Amino acid sequence: MNASLEQQDLDHLFHPCTDLAGHSRAGPLIWSRGEGVYVYDSAGKQYLEGMAGLWCTALGYGEKELARVAAEQMETFCYGPLFAGKSNEPSIRLAAKLSEWVPIDGARFLFGCSGSDANDAQVKLVRYYFHAIGKPGKRKILSRGNAYHGVTVATAALTGLPAFHKHFGLAMDEVIHLTSPHFYRQGRPGESESEFVERLGQELEQVIEREGADNIAAFFAEPLMGAGGVILPPEGYFQRIQPLLEANDILLVDDEVVCAFGRTGQAFGCQTYGMRPATMTMAKALSSAYVPISAVAVPPFMYEPIEKAAGEVGIFGHGLTYSGHPVAAAVAVRNLELMEERGLINHAAAMAPAFQGALQRLADHPLVGHQRGIGLIGGLELVADKESRQSFPAAEKMAFRVAAACLEEGLVVRALPGDIVAVCPPLIIDPAQIEELAGKLERGLDRALKSVQATRSA
Repeated sequence: MNASLEQQDLDHLFHPCTDLAGHSRAGPLIWSRGEGVYVYDSAGKQYLEGMAGLWCTALGYGEKELARVAAEQMETFCYGPLFAGKSNEPSIRLAAKLSEWVPIDGARFLFGCSGSDANDAQVKLVRYYFHAIGKPGKRKILSRGNAYHGVTVATAALTGLPAFHKHFGLAMDEVIHLTSPHFYRQGRPGESESEFVERLGQELEQVIEREGADNIAAFFAEPLMGAGGVILPPEGYFQRIQPLLEANDILLVDDEVVCAFGRTGQAFGCQTYGMRPATMTMAKALSSAYVPISAVAVPPFMYEPIEKAAGEVGIFGHGLTYSGHPVAAAVAVRNLELMEERGLINHAAAMAPAFQGALQRLADHPLVGHQRGIGLIGGLELVADKESRQSFPAAEKMAFRVAAACLEEGLVVRALPGDIVAVCPPLIIDPAQIEELAGKLERGLDRALKSVQATRSA
């Protein structure tokens, strides 16, 4: 049966974000079930899911209450679109619940299916808004190196990772990428962190002057960069750039897809880093990934002119078939309620010191050049030489070797561009499981180091 499944995978599935040629040779790892912070493969082997899937299964696996709500909603009312003013109870309740969570007074919520389509909608919304208030020239979008905002045509252009651009023929003309706030790699010799922040602030000033504030609509930013390498902003970064954005009427779009709902130890990453977002994008932990759903928080100052302009056209010409899907919305509502009932945000904050301490102990490992993290998210940047920060040759795929070694130890982590190993467990993780994660990660690093040493001595 398993061999047959593996062959069917190789014959019929098109895997996203995968080394397709390598997959053809190695075949799939097939998950069969999950429970709590653990997942099991088709051979029955247990793994600690150290990536919460893709930064998303906040409540962990096998949560029966979410399964119950989904089944109940399917039986009661399985689907109905929000088009043409029609609505459904779960979508209404989810919008009301989110209004209690987000730090944007009076926000309305536009629902979608993924972070990618939500950020794509953000691009359209900020342009629609500026058209509506008589500033149609404000179209350009600022993003950053190492940013990840999605994989649609628009959001892949915003993403600052070369692999998501190459061969796709993206429309990049109206996207401007600024320097990544990655002090470990982008800081200059002898430059302090505060000097680095000032340099990035001056870069933003120069870009605004060069492009013209009347041509720039928005600045997209994750509070911390997830898929780009678990890159935390240096101290004072957002405080330096936000006044420039506000003075030039450039909207700060807060991409909370990875950070929202407790990952950084607070409800939202913008609260952790003192951001003042105009709008917010949420997905992933919104439903703990039990069903696909995303949300865009739209402030009143944007919604009101959009409403007026749409009325003149006769329709607001944007929406997805599954916007506000009642099953997804019902699960998301219950997910947020469970987070409240179980004090999950406080639990994540309480677990953060032990988690970060466990990762910090690995900073001395011979493969680790830089360890970083906050809350229940962390990254290890691997280097061939600690002193010079020299990277491994790309062909060695060092982070992938570590991730594979961790799988052998029964731990799921993620290899990211730049030889970074990301760790992001379900928020329900407990102290004993944190120690288990750290031990397996250390043994995975040791395995990978031995393979490197063996290769070099051969």
